[in-house]
Amino acid sequence: MTSETKTLSGRQAVLEGMPDHPALKAILAWNADALTDANFAYGELTLTIDPEAIRAACSALQAAGYNFFEDMTAIDWFPTSPRFQLSYHILSHKLLDRIRLRVMLGEADPTVDSITPVWPGANFFEREVFDLFGIRFDEHPDLRRIMMPDDWKGHPLRKDYPVEGYR
Repeated sequence: MTSETKTLSGRQAVLEGMPDHPALKAILAWNADALTDANFAYGELTLTIDPEAIRAACSALQAAGYNFFEDMTAIDWFPTSPRFQLSYHILSHKLLDRIRLRVMLGEADPTVDSITPVWPGANFFEREVFDLFGIRFDEHPDLRRIMMPDDWKGHPLRKDYPVEGYR
């Protein structure tokens, strides 16, 4: 294991590996049970958060100085379970630190709380993920298609979507 990359699994290993990281301290102080995994690679921390806690985790990070929502995207790991991964990229200008929050969602009901109440800039990113992957965001202010026509069938970035579309 190099100093450049280290993987931490479980809360105890995370505490021992990076006890002074501001994002990690904020999440652990807020709700240690919501943190399911952590990975530090190439100078960036990735925290895996329980899906039911993503909005509150974002609020805790915002209070800790992470003031800028940069981006979010989704990954379809079909046929693996859980199938979907959401990745949120968040920045602190004050701390000069960038982190990634990760949420894993199952195929049966890929739904998670919207983070637009915390960071309104997430609005169009969530709409894009909804449109292309079919992941729903509870309490989103305007969850509708953004790229595909309203009458489009399916979600084209899912791995099981037909290459030439549904006919």
